[in-house]
Amino acid sequence: MQKTFDINDHPCFNRSISGKYGRVHLPVAPACNIQCNYCNRLFDCPNEGRPGVTGRLLRPTEALAHLTRVMAGHTPISVVGIAGPGDPLANPNNTFQTLDLVRRKYPNVLLCLSTNGLMATSFLREIVRTVSHITLTVNAVDASVGTRIYDWIRLGGRVYTGIEAASILLERQLETIQLLTRAGLVVKVNTVVIPGVNDHHIIDVARKMEELSVNIFNAMPVYPVEGTPFADVREPSGCEMRALRNRARAYLPQMTHCARCRSDAAGLIGRDAVPHELPVQANTCIADRGRPVKKCSANP
Repeated sequence: MQKTFDINDHPCFNRSISGKYGRVHLPVAPACNIQCNYCNRLFDCPNEGRPGVTGRLLRPTEALAHLTRVMAGHTPISVVGIAGPGDPLANPNNTFQTLDLVRRKYPNVLLCLSTNGLMATSFLREIVRTVSHITLTVNAVDASVGTRIYDWIRLGGRVYTGIEAASILLERQLETIQLLTRAGLVVKVNTVVIPGVNDHHIIDVARKMEELSVNIFNAMPVYPVEGTPFADVREPSGCEMRALRNRARAYLPQMTHCARCRSDAAGLIGRDAVPHELPVQANTCIADRGRPVKKCSANP
């Protein structure tokens, strides 16, 4: 008999059980509707651990088959989520078809997704129907800061840039969080800490998230990625991150065990299965804007 997992059994939201229960990210969402200046989703490398990376892109039925193999392993899996490599809500058909397949086969696991929030209000009913936990990445609560982080957003068939893009995204993020917390979902906010860009602004974000009744806050250090505008930005030190989290703790509980997981993470946090164990080759899958997934030179 399958264990029925409690709402507190999500290892990302509850550090005390992160060594007991694992999670699985199903990489079924290649497209994204915003471009962050620290992100390159086209870089496929099994040797690199960061958000936006996957060794394979899966269709919903392939994702369920992969999950079935993971579930047969030794690590108890309490939660199944979709976190990319793009934005799940920029790929709504794949996302909700996959979650529905998982729910039918594994009715007792927790379901979650991670989003930038741009399209969440358009899918609010589906989100509330499907998942218990959701993570939003909110990097600024001031559009003048956000304009340094986001290159563009795509909404309603139009591309926005500059202060207009940052303002639209922020407005939608704040509305989304308010609606989701009212609906009773467990909400985590991730904020990427970027020295010289928004590191002075993190406490403002935490304070605003407290006002919106967010459950947990995850200040996470930027991961400099080759080929992005922030490739040469330094990664904050562990000491700097501890100091920021200690200050942010005055407003919200802090996630301090984040491993900046890949979009195909599987297993215990920090002890994932090898990415190339995913079953389907990426040569039939195309990433955002119709370009093939770029292979890393370190690939076997």
